[in-house]
Amino acid sequence: MAVKLHFVASDAAEAQSVLPRLRERYGDAGEEAAIIVALGGDGFMLQTLHEFMGKGVPIYGMNFGSVGFLMNELHEHDLPDRLAAATAAKVHPLLMKAITAGGPPQEALAFNEVSLLRETRQAAKLRIMLDGKVRLEELVCDGILVSTPAGSTAYNLSAHGPILPIDSALLAMTPLSAFRPRRWRGALLPHQAQIRIDILEPHKRPVSATADNKEVREVVRVEIAEDRNTTMTMLFDEGHSLDERILAEQFLY
Repeated sequence: MAVKLHFVASDAAEAQSVLPRLRERYGDAGEEAAIIVALGGDGFMLQTLHEFMGKGVPIYGMNFGSVGFLMNELHEHDLPDRLAAATAAKVHPLLMKAITAGGPPQEALAFNEVSLLRETRQAAKLRIMLDGKVRLEELVCDGILVSTPAGSTAYNLSAHGPILPIDSALLAMTPLSAFRPRRWRGALLPHQAQIRIDILEPHKRPVSATADNKEVREVVRVEIAEDRNTTMTMLFDEGHSLDERILAEQFLY
């Protein structure tokens, strides 16, 4: 029996044009689907991961974006065979808890990264704590990222952060334009680390915190930890697994 599929597509014209053809060719099982096929780019894959979180259904992406690191190549004719041979990668999001001076804590999940960014012309001042211990008393910077292995090739890579294999059980902490201490380039953290970032002088130097697509402004403290209770499965073509993509990315020049 053929596996039941459900197709979703980004708003991009190319993705929308292919969507009806794939549905006609393979059918669309809607909520009864065993696999979600997402047509778009990496941003749409993140959106799809959030949309189907908790459903227990793996997601297979086909690229219509500019990068497509989290996606597979577009081929319409051999989809069942590709799905049968696909490699599964399990990913866990980060749970961000953002505290502001004037409201209740806000929580959000991030499959790519949690980012803290200065809101004004003045640099942010941050204190970094890991598992209750102060590791950096004061970091003066434009911001800081904490990224998952799946997200390590996104914003983190652009900020010269390390690329993490998907099964590395690590998180990447990468500063953005660190001014002091000048030589600090970030850290590799165990995936179970409990991270706390305090914003120093928050009224003078306001900072926003963003988990994937949710932003909280004027935060005074941000707590970040991997959410092991939430697991999503992504499918990649045989020979083009996420591990292979991460490895290949490190040898580009």
